[in-house]
Amino acid sequence: MSFFNKLKHLDAYPKISEDFYSRTLSGGLITLVSSVFMTLLFITEFRIYLSAQTQNQLVVDTSRGETLQINLDITFSALACSVVSLDAMDISGEQHLNVRHNIFKKRLDVHGKAIDAPKPDAINAPKVQRPLQKHGGRLEHNETYCGSCFGAASSDDECCNSCEEVREAYRKKGWALINIDIIDQCHREGFIERVKEEAGEGCNIYGKLEVNKVAGNFHIAPGKLFQQSAMHLLDLLGIRSDSFNVSHIVNELSFGAHFPGRVNPLDKITSIQKDQNGMYQYFIKVVPTVYTDIRGSEIATNQFSVTEHYTAGDHGPRVVPGVFFFYDLSPIKVKFTEKRPSFLHFLTTVCAIVGGVYTVASIIDSFIYHGHRAVKKKMELGKFS
Repeated sequence: MSFFNKLKHLDAYPKISEDFYSRTLSGGLITLVSSVFMTLLFITEFRIYLSAQTQNQLVVDTSRGETLQINLDITFSALACSVVSLDAMDISGEQHLNVRHNIFKKRLDVHGKAIDAPKPDAINAPKVQRPLQKHGGRLEHNETYCGSCFGAASSDDECCNSCEEVREAYRKKGWALINIDIIDQCHREGFIERVKEEAGEGCNIYGKLEVNKVAGNFHIAPGKLFQQSAMHLLDLLGIRSDSFNVSHIVNELSFGAHFPGRVNPLDKITSIQKDQNGMYQYFIKVVPTVYTDIRGSEIATNQFSVTEHYTAGDHGPRVVPGVFFFYDLSPIKVKFTEKRPSFLHFLTTVCAIVGGVYTVASIIDSFIYHGHRAVKKKMELGKFS
């Protein structure tokens, strides 16, 4: 019995007879407020428990031999689809010139409305049925058609039977096609007339690129790319370069599939060309990302940061009109993993809410109760004035 008597002295919850209870109005009000506050905290914690929490992790990217998908949707308000082209290249030396696969162009009027249905490529002109012969003159009975390359042929047997083949021959030579009006194939295909017809129109270019997962760049510019003296130059189709307005709106630019919470910093960005000629450059750092949802499904994608630079046309002849995107890959991969909080953590938090609110409410009630009694006693003794 002595052991049990000693155990009673350890009771941290002494029982008080109901005869000594004193209920007050302030105590009732504090109880009501604390109960509402406790309920709100419980509901908030319960919602957090039901929702998934995202954990971040940084690891070294050890992947090899993968490809990078670039999703783009860019609108040029004053650049016609007949002259715009998309080229891509990387540091491994691989080049994709005038990309048409999975890239689409939509002609726009001055108000930004679509003129016709999307086409794989608005520059895709029909072949010349009866091109000029290489040396001119009339065709004989069994003579083979062979259009002139206008000095750009690599051999005597080479023929250029379309405007595109002439431009390609000039590009391989590293020559700029200064005056496209002299190219008879372009006249016969109606290429020049189409360029003039689309003057003042805009173009929406969209689609996706599949490139090697190495540093590289892609650009959207008028004309075609060619190389001369280890420099990349643009064939501007014989049109004055100051007549190109590369003002644009980036509707979307992303690398890889979408995942919840991703923000693309260039989306909905509008750039207005202030000079007669200008070059926009975007330097992009791509960060490989793996997102794992609550069900365990993985999404391998990318995030990126960007720095923008604009060069006016009066900075020299090396400034070519266009929008250039230079991208590099980060060696660090980010992993986002969705996890649900444990029930034990939820239970611990609920106990902390109940105990904490009850304790704070008791302290406030005790302060108000004893303060009120002290003031009342002083007033009875006439010591309170």
